[in-house]
Amino acid sequence: MTHAATHATGQPAAHAAVPATEAAVPAAPPVAARGAARPAPLTALARGLRRHVPARLLPALAVLALLAYPATPGAEGATPADAASAVLVLTVALRLLREGRGSGGRGESGAGGERGGSAGETGGSRETGGSRETGGARGATRFRAALTPRAALVLGAPVLALALAALGAADAATGIAGLGRYLQIFVLVPAALLLSLRDARDVRVLAWGLVALALAEGGVGVVQYLTGSGASYMGEDVRAVGTFGPGDVMGMATVVAYGLVAASGLALARTGEAPRLQRPLAALCAAALLVPLALSFSRGAWIATAAVLGLQLLAAGPRRALAVLAAASAAAVVLVGGLGIGSAMLQERLSSITKVTDAPDQSVTDRYTLWAAAADMWREHPVTGVGLKNFPAHRDSHASLALSAGSDTAGAGQDFRVQPLLSPHNMYLLVLGEQGLIGLTALAGSWAALLALGVRRLAGTHRRRAPRRRPLDCGLVACGLLVWQLVDFTYADIGGPATVMTALALGLASWWGLGARYGAERPGAEGDGSYGAGGDGSYGAGGSAAYEAPGRPVPYATPCPAPHRQPASQPSERRTP
Repeated sequence: MTHAATHATGQPAAHAAVPATEAAVPAAPPVAARGAARPAPLTALARGLRRHVPARLLPALAVLALLAYPATPGAEGATPADAASAVLVLTVALRLLREGRGSGGRGESGAGGERGGSAGETGGSRETGGSRETGGARGATRFRAALTPRAALVLGAPVLALALAALGAADAATGIAGLGRYLQIFVLVPAALLLSLRDARDVRVLAWGLVALALAEGGVGVVQYLTGSGASYMGEDVRAVGTFGPGDVMGMATVVAYGLVAASGLALARTGEAPRLQRPLAALCAAALLVPLALSFSRGAWIATAAVLGLQLLAAGPRRALAVLAAASAAAVVLVGGLGIGSAMLQERLSSITKVTDAPDQSVTDRYTLWAAAADMWREHPVTGVGLKNFPAHRDSHASLALSAGSDTAGAGQDFRVQPLLSPHNMYLLVLGEQGLIGLTALAGSWAALLALGVRRLAGTHRRRAPRRRPLDCGLVACGLLVWQLVDFTYADIGGPATVMTALALGLASWWGLGARYGAERPGAEGDGSYGAGGDGSYGAGGSAAYEAPGRPVPYATPCPAPHRQPASQPSERRTP
């Protein structure tokens, strides 16, 4: 439009020229009205969960949630938590198949594709001559990096030994059932969790899931103690068992101990490696979980938890150790002085730990007798044992007369019943008696390898100049749960609804000891110890972790360029009159 036309109308032309620099700047989003409707609380909660909880972790979190499902008295077979663990394994298997098929294909170039790292290392997709590799190539690369030969050897070592032991079972159905159970706990679920966990953020989400479950079960246990509605103990219904019932008195103790170990590890995080509120909240949860753990009256859980907490303090350093010891002392004062938990019943249980050899009670006598029976089975069949799930059939022929008919259970809403003694309450002796030296070497060797690799990486977190460091709190959680389980195996074995938690502990330990190594530490913008520009615990701007193949550096994904804006220090482009 001409200058004259503008004066004729008195208004500027509608199609007046706009500077290129102003046109390139996107318009600001409209400001919401002050009275605009807000999303419903449930909708906001769902959005928050989608933002902070990755979908790949939902099956693992479902396992934890279904563990709180009340146990049915005398029920046998798979539990809802076992079904959720099967879903976890199937989900990972389907992802492996889908991304394996898509790794060789190429997709059309487009604006919606993912931006990857540099040309075809381990991260992201790459553009080549108008085409772009699909996101499945990056996912398949990540899976291949996680499924290293070392991981396959450590996790797959027990498979052949278990198959050999299944051949010695009393019948085919028993052998298949026992084989499936062992594979679920020690091979399949740990491997699935190894492939599901990507970074420290995922580990923290799962650790907080353990803490939440422990708080829920522990709260039920405390109510049972205060109201006299728990399991029977010394003639009173005061033993805290949570929703597991008197038939599985170790269930709540295991859950609470797992949550306490996880909370302790999260509380010992280094400054700048975790969200600001993680350490105080985790310390508060750990102190609260001491109450239901004490009320479980489980000596094995007490011993294992005390050992792990001491090791975590040593690994975290003296300054954090002093802080945690101060918090533990305050919690002890509350327990004994405020809540009156230092009762004669608890003191008698504590003192019985030192009297297991001088004046053992009937439960300790039964345990010693079962241990001797398992050792006697191994002497008769030293190489292959008596076969999977054959301990009950051979128990009476190897046990002495000191063994009682069973364990008396009652309370917590259930009638009195005698629970048969079907295992030696020692995982190492159970494996030795049923699977012989072959089975014990394979299983214990796998656990020892996980422990050695985990401790080595945990020691590497204290090297300040190390180019690759993992967050300390994740290592304390993973190694702590593994050590707790290995110590508890001297007093317990697999069995009951809480057994699937053993698989989760082994999965976390596998991620820490066998997972791909971290690249150079790059804290996110939020200061939460995450890696990459996204601040979400991942590498690169795409929000998914790029795992490093052994001996190869991890290239960071190239972030998407921000819209061009004219710097404030430079004069804007002049208009041509």
